Amino acid sequence: MKAWKVDVVEYQIDRSSGVAAYVQIVRQTEQALRMGTLQVGDRLPTAKEVVEATAINPNTVLKAYRELERAGLVEARRGLGTFVRRSLARPGTEADSPLRAELAAWMARARAAGLDRADILALFTAALDDTNTTQEDA
Repeated sequence: MKAWKVDVVEYQIDRSSGVAAYVQIVRQTEQALRMGTLQVGDRLPTAKEVVEATAINPNTVLKAYRELERAGLVEARRGLGTFVRRSLARPGTEADSPLRAELAAWMARARAAGLDRADILALFTAALDDTNTTQEDA
C-alpha cells in the first residue's frame, strides 16, 4: 500500500483581490504543481479542511477541485480524497535549482534597493514582456 504525503499545500484566500476564491485555489494549486511543492500522488486538503482554514463555502472548494480535475491535474478517489495526477514542474523551478537561487538573489537586491512587492512584480513583468516581445520578433 502506498503512503501518501498529506496536505502539502495551504490555501490563502485574499478576499480583497477581486479574484474569485475558487480561481485562487486553482492558481495556488497550479503554482504548487509548477514549483514541485505538490507532486504526483500527493493528496490535496479535503474540502472540509480548506473550509475550516479559509472560511469559504465548501461548494467553492469543490468547484476548484472539479476545475483541476477537468484539467487532468488531479483525480478524486471516492472515500480517499483528491490526489495529484500530473505535475507542472519544469527543470529550473525546483527549490535547489541555480535559476531559483539567482532569482532569489536578484529579489534580495531589489528589496535592498527599496522596491516593494508591487514594484518588483511590475519590473519582473515588464522584463518578462520585453523578453517575450524580443523572442517573437526573432
